[in-house]
Amino acid sequence: MAVTEKARISARIAAIAESATLNVDAKAKALQAEGRPVISYAAGEPDFATPEHIVEAALAAVRDPKNYRYTPAAGLPELREAIAAKTLRDSGLAVNASQVIVTNGGKQAVYQAFQTLLDDGDEVLVPTPYWTTYPEAIKLAGGRQVDVFAGSEQNYLVTVEQLEAARTPRTKVLLFVSPSNPTGAVYSPEQTREIGQWALENDLWVISDEIYQNLTYDGVKAVSIVEAVPELADRTILVNGVAKTYAMTGWRVGWMVGPADAIKGAGNLQSHLSSNVSNISQRAAIEALTGPQDAVASMREAFDRRRKLIVAELSKIDGMHVPTPEGAFYVYPDVTGLLGRTWGGVTPTTSLELADLILDQAEVAVVPGEAFGPSGFVRLSYALGDAPLLEGVQRLQRLFAS
Repeated sequence: MAVTEKARISARIAAIAESATLNVDAKAKALQAEGRPVISYAAGEPDFATPEHIVEAALAAVRDPKNYRYTPAAGLPELREAIAAKTLRDSGLAVNASQVIVTNGGKQAVYQAFQTLLDDGDEVLVPTPYWTTYPEAIKLAGGRQVDVFAGSEQNYLVTVEQLEAARTPRTKVLLFVSPSNPTGAVYSPEQTREIGQWALENDLWVISDEIYQNLTYDGVKAVSIVEAVPELADRTILVNGVAKTYAMTGWRVGWMVGPADAIKGAGNLQSHLSSNVSNISQRAAIEALTGPQDAVASMREAFDRRRKLIVAELSKIDGMHVPTPEGAFYVYPDVTGLLGRTWGGVTPTTSLELADLILDQAEVAVVPGEAFGPSGFVRLSYALGDAPLLEGVQRLQRLFAS
């Protein structure tokens, strides 16, 4: 009897899709390395340097031998205290430091949150468009993603009616993201309260990704779902980090905040998965959260200026509908008006084909909507310098004027 050959790698890992945003960014960087003048709007990464006082805190930490050893897997006590203080300040939720776990970036927090809550077959309601990592994290936890789509005509904001229509007896978790990656959409306090109350009444858990909560514009505040509905705190995990607000993407410091039982479970997982985050990065994060915030305000002002510029300039392109984002640093145009038309001898029928055309003919890298849900959209990050931002959009204007 022949022995069946075993797969070289597990089906679970083989099924994981590569991060589309990182893939497009890598392709753009490879072309740049070949000497092509590619302008990339792909990566969600501030172009600013990490503020100097944060870097100085890290340099001091490097010289201190206490940081050369293992520390608690859940994070340095001082950082967990600082995160608890930030959670009260910005999310309106009073928590103990014991309810905080420091993770290797926000992605690990997202991964652990789903691993902690989901059993095989549990359903997660995912407002769509969504960040590319959520589907893979849900699958790895054995969950089933249920998309709830809101298009540009809704400013990419789902309603309670849509969520209720998608809910089944297997629904366990609602994913809530405000401000959103990829759309920059921000739920109003009233919308947040309505959704939170609905989740509470239906006994759902909420995973709320607040990584962009400090990047909002025009006086808008991204109200935390636990501030809008305090009774939901016992069924909510907040995920966050220093990457976006403090231009610290490479430092890899995120966190999760939640009720004691969920945090204990996630802590047990992390103790085997990664143990503690780099102590040097944690010391830098303490300074980020507790030190001067002037640089944060300056970066936000620059993002706001770029936001207004990119919306105004993209809106000049016939066939491109550009809702104005109120948060994060992304714009998410509806490009269905450009599909099915011929540009430079090519007739794209999907946003994936359109993104390929844009890269080939305009040397501009954008991420197609297929990375975040349905086709018909593209994401552009405006977290890049003013000059390349304008030059890239002008290339698009020339391409689609032909």
